[in-house]
Amino acid sequence: MTDGATNDKQDPKNQPQKTQEQVSKVQKDVKEEVKRFEGYLAEVVEVNPNRTGIYGEIKQAMCRVLEGRDTGRVIRRNVSGRIKVGDKIRLPDTTREDKPIRAR
Repeated sequence: MTDGATNDKQDPKNQPQKTQEQVSKVQKDVKEEVKRFEGYLAEVVEVNPNRTGIYGEIKQAMCRVLEGRDTGRVIRRNVSGRIKVGDKIRLPDTTREDKPIRAR
């Protein structure tokens, strides 16, 4: 590069401006993302070592609800994926509780 040359990628003045249509599309995507994660925050207080599901991919966790009408209530929920005590998860609802896993 020469001394007087500027790089178009680093200069914010040379960046193309977003149109109103592009801005509204981004705002719509953000709203959908927020809608996807609605629910009630809960903290995992205990994880059952037994597993369920066809392939044993589901663990059962006792969760303390931190938001909503049932704040402070501890409910049993099935959780897929890695989970440990102290994790915070979003529950779609707090009205139902899963049955305990029965060992065979």
